[in-house]
Amino acid sequence: MKMLNVDLLVLSFCLGLGTGYSAVGKKQYQIQNGPCSYTFLLPEQENCQSQSDSYNYPVQKDGPMDNDESAQRLEQLEISMENNTQWLLKLENYIQDSMKQDMVQIQQTAVHNHTATMIEIGTNLLSQTAEQTRKLTNVEAQVIHHTTRLERQLLENSLSTNKLEKQLIVQTNEINKLNDKNSFLEKKVGEMEEQRQVELKMLQDEKEQLQTLILRQTAIIGELEQELLKVSSNNTVLQHQQQQLLDTVNSLIHTISAGSDNPTTFMDCAAVYKSGDTLSGVYTLTLPNTTTEVKAFCDMETEGGGWTVLQKRFDGHVDFHRTWQEYKKGFGEPSAEFWLGNEFVSKMTNQQSYKLRIQLSDWEGNSGFSQYDQFSLDSEAQNYRSDTPKGYSGTAGKISSIGQPGSDFSTKDADNDKCVCKCSQLTTGGWWFDACGPFQSEWDVLPTRPKLESLQWNQMYYWKGSGYSLRSTTMMIRPADFTGSL
Repeated sequence: MKMLNVDLLVLSFCLGLGTGYSAVGKKQYQIQNGPCSYTFLLPEQENCQSQSDSYNYPVQKDGPMDNDESAQRLEQLEISMENNTQWLLKLENYIQDSMKQDMVQIQQTAVHNHTATMIEIGTNLLSQTAEQTRKLTNVEAQVIHHTTRLERQLLENSLSTNKLEKQLIVQTNEINKLNDKNSFLEKKVGEMEEQRQVELKMLQDEKEQLQTLILRQTAIIGELEQELLKVSSNNTVLQHQQQQLLDTVNSLIHTISAGSDNPTTFMDCAAVYKSGDTLSGVYTLTLPNTTTEVKAFCDMETEGGGWTVLQKRFDGHVDFHRTWQEYKKGFGEPSAEFWLGNEFVSKMTNQQSYKLRIQLSDWEGNSGFSQYDQFSLDSEAQNYRSDTPKGYSGTAGKISSIGQPGSDFSTKDADNDKCVCKCSQLTTGGWWFDACGPFQSEWDVLPTRPKLESLQWNQMYYWKGSGYSLRSTTMMIRPADFTGSL
């Protein structure tokens, strides 16, 4: 809003009829034009008072004088109205000129303000646009990156899909082939099933016949078992008597065939064989220049004969968990299970060079052996130490049976092995232990069959494995130069 004060010094103006104004007084007028309001202060003239006073006429009278006065007053009013009209025109022109300048100034100010505001708004918009552009650029870069990655993955997936499709086609072909084969086999199986039904019927008929036959044979077997029980009760006694009789017969044959010129003592079974006794059995052996005699079993059949048996086990009725003195002298029966004696073997093997043969047999009827071209034992002072066996051959193993070179003999009461433990106690038997190794020597009775954990040698381990129990073992020697001819 703009206020304009206009002071007109010279203006003859009187408004209204019968209205007086002071000569020195001013009248205020206010005009509203749109948003602007204008106020004007106009001066009052003195003649207006007199003039106004002239309008105060006396009481009206009828007559011609009154008409003249009315005409004069009307004329004066017209003059006043004309003057006022001119003054209003001037005032209007003045107001319009003033308003033009003010409007121009107002418009310029408004334009300036609007321009500054617009510039500021534009700057803010530019800043926001730049920030949005930067964000859009980042988003666009991320979109491009993700798009590229997705395209690459899509390409890889496409390649994998193609590969899988090829594999699927190959597998489908294989499945079709297998289906064809399956159909063929099903047909064959059907034919075989029909044939099997026919054969099954025949077998059922045969089974019924066999069951009838078995019932008959069962009755016969029952009767035979009763008779067998009666006979088997005396079987052990008969076997012992038979072995004694065989020993007596061999001794008589030896006495008869020897003659007066042949020696009556033999150091080993090879000497017995050379003397003409070629039957396997128990013979008396005597070392040269001594009166010590031992009973030994002579094998006159294996590989030409002449073998002096040092040890034999086959039914487990003899306990081999013995003392040092028992292993020194020997124990058991030469015709059954026995140990010949370390002292006798030591003295015998120091007279000449001997071969060693170890024979093994399992429960399936198989047999194996290990043979060495040289074997000997040291004296008791050296704990009957075994020399290194040499010249191996055989089917029961690839390394020495007698442990490591220079192994001493150990028993349950004489621990001479090279282990912190007592191998003889662990393996329940005497042997030339280096360390306990995969050996055992005790005979255990299992629910299904006797379990012979063999002698203490590696051959059992390398022939059948550590968990197998052998049926029988035999250890025997003969001179290295034995030929087997009489």
